[in-house]
Amino acid sequence: MKTIFSEDHKLHDGTVELIGGTLVPSFECPRRAEIVINRVRDQKLGPVIEPTRFGIENAALVHAPDFVKFLSIAYDDWEKAHGDTVALPIAWPGRSFSQRVPDAIDGRLGFYSFDAGVPLVRGTFPAAASAIDVALTGLALVTGGERAAFALCRPPGHHATADQMGGYCYFNNAAIAAESVTRQGGRVAILDVDYHHGNGSQAIFYDRPDVLFVSLHGDPKQEYPYFLGYADETGVGRGEGYNLNLPLPWGTAWDTYGAAMETAVARIKAFAPDTLVVSLGLDTYMEDPISHFRLDTADYLRMGEQIAAIGTPTLFVFEGGYAVEPLGVNTVNVLTGFEERMRR
Repeated sequence: MKTIFSEDHKLHDGTVELIGGTLVPSFECPRRAEIVINRVRDQKLGPVIEPTRFGIENAALVHAPDFVKFLSIAYDDWEKAHGDTVALPIAWPGRSFSQRVPDAIDGRLGFYSFDAGVPLVRGTFPAAASAIDVALTGLALVTGGERAAFALCRPPGHHATADQMGGYCYFNNAAIAAESVTRQGGRVAILDVDYHHGNGSQAIFYDRPDVLFVSLHGDPKQEYPYFLGYADETGVGRGEGYNLNLPLPWGTAWDTYGAAMETAVARIKAFAPDTLVVSLGLDTYMEDPISHFRLDTADYLRMGEQIAAIGTPTLFVFEGGYAVEPLGVNTVNVLTGFEERMRR
């Protein structure tokens, strides 16, 4: 399996985030990708290649043009207003507020975000643009005949909506790849195994019958992002029945998680996609500092085997996972389990 990786991810290092009323070091950090790529190389998973430059215009496959423009200039505007510091939003438009876009950078940061987990630095935009290239390069391999590819995207993407950033995510790499499949006339399913619900991916495709979205995640009654991810969210209009949420309680271990995966696999098989995009988050691990599932390292081999059982050309897109030191082993276990099942 080829891995697509760009050193440009290092340009984004937000350093701090707001959790529990306190500014703390950001859990989403450059070391995450470095740990994973080192494990990929150590285990000889396959060739590591640099991305093809597809261009930032591909963000507009799923994102609003004004949002893309905002991200391209946000840090420059922040620096003019506040100096060379980490930019964080401080105010959000409530449901009863006007939806006008303010001129002030602090107002625009709030308008185009839904939480304070999206620190901006000078390198955030080029890193996020490069992550799109990583995802689309992986997709080109898969649609070109390879059975699987691993897009080691950073920053992650599945929380980003059409016009808002949040949860460490700026551009929705998995959604951009999925939309690219539909533009080529294919059917695509997104399987999101990150601990946190992929609210952005759901929102982007919620009224669409050509993209199936399936997610296993922490129950939003208990867990971020709180406002999407419930089991009764099944799509709307022509998209009714093409959204499957499988929320699970704190403390979920493999017996419960594996059963939910069987449900997810069966639904995807019934949909019969041409391409499968996996939002591969590893924050379901028992030692993850901001999550509450109980999966162990060996369970990720089983996860990979279950995904392979779908039998569809598969693009893995890297998302979350914040127990940094075990992250490489757990990530590569999914990919190894997938490949071993495919060889049988």
